[in-house]
Amino acid sequence: MATTSKVETAPERPARTTVTSAVAAAAGSGGNRTPRSGAWVRPYVVSLVCLDLTAALVAALSGTTVRFHSALGESATLPYLHLCLLLPPLWVLFVWLGGGYARRFLGVGTEEYRRVATSGFAMGAFVAIGAYAVGFDLARGYALLTLPLVPLVCLVLRYARRKALHRRRRSGRCMSGVVVVGHRVAVRDLVRRLRGEVHHGMRVVGVCLPQEERVTGEVEGCPVLGTFTDVADAVALTGADTVAVLACPEMDGAELRRLAWRLEKTGTDLIVASALMDVAGPRTSIRPVAGLPLLHVEHPELVGARRVLKGIFDRCAAASALVALSPLFLVLSVLVRAEDGGPALFTQTRVGRGGSEFTVYKFRTMIPGAEVLRTTLQSRNEHDGVLFKMRRDPRVTRVGAWLRRYSLDELPQLVNVVRGEMSLVGP
Repeated sequence: MATTSKVETAPERPARTTVTSAVAAAAGSGGNRTPRSGAWVRPYVVSLVCLDLTAALVAALSGTTVRFHSALGESATLPYLHLCLLLPPLWVLFVWLGGGYARRFLGVGTEEYRRVATSGFAMGAFVAIGAYAVGFDLARGYALLTLPLVPLVCLVLRYARRKALHRRRRSGRCMSGVVVVGHRVAVRDLVRRLRGEVHHGMRVVGVCLPQEERVTGEVEGCPVLGTFTDVADAVALTGADTVAVLACPEMDGAELRRLAWRLEKTGTDLIVASALMDVAGPRTSIRPVAGLPLLHVEHPELVGARRVLKGIFDRCAAASALVALSPLFLVLSVLVRAEDGGPALFTQTRVGRGGSEFTVYKFRTMIPGAEVLRTTLQSRNEHDGVLFKMRRDPRVTRVGAWLRRYSLDELPQLVNVVRGEMSLVGP
């Protein structure tokens, strides 16, 4: 083991003093460790524990009241009153064992909810088996009401607590500091994504670029703190809670292993983003093969009965939404036309399934003739390739900017869904 560690250890770098000084200057710490930005985690977990205790207590009292409402004062209900006191700590124990308080699942995603639901099944089985083992005649009505109610109430309370956390994050609080490692283009894309979706709770406090790309300056307003060999220094001096490594050939398995060893001492989380950043999360899964964590991507195709049911659901939901939102459609159409007298709708030809073309409908958010003016703004394009996008696009109208902000310009595409040209995806 000693020999292996000796081989894996990176050699001393002559330029470390210079780089470390630059990192310290960027962090404004003078070389001292900056306090971590994840101080919100402990109070948040404590609040979840309190909510879980409350959920179990409410469920137990509700089950006892409903099942024994006419005999609450009798001695036969005494064991169930004792269960009201035993169930809350037992529930917290099962949630903890199931990973319901793990930091990496808090505040975003469905994994937290899945683990709570799984803990509910586990505790229900434990209570049922335990009652049978000790010979306690557990009332079926009580069990059927109380045991499912515990995780249900818990999920409702946790959802409300998460929404409160998201509101705090929109004001810049309860954020975790992240150091992003990768090439400049990929880093810029990730920084923009995290800034656009602040509910994830990640704030980029610095970036580390490869040696050939490292220049003094910033990437999307985030300071460049060094190269790939200076990640641990950047974390120590900025107080970051997480290191996000983007797909790049320099950070191979051996280098990631060495970085994990260095970050392990400070308890810093290490996350690795694959090159498939635009692939939906539910379509990806990790499959260990020959000791290698291979990323498997499922095809997003529906076949047979599932495809028929999805098509029926899409059409019915879109038709219902069109009827319910018809007053809103009328108001938005008037607002769009009133600003410059142009048409309310914007149409564009798109390529659909099997290469067939169809016309997509949207509320118009740009001035008439915006496509003609695009050539004069090509030099300000912030994306590569055929996609044209820029902040503060002068072609966007005031009403259009408001429509885009709340994605209201996409509502007319419900017509395309009813016609079977598009499908409902996500919220």
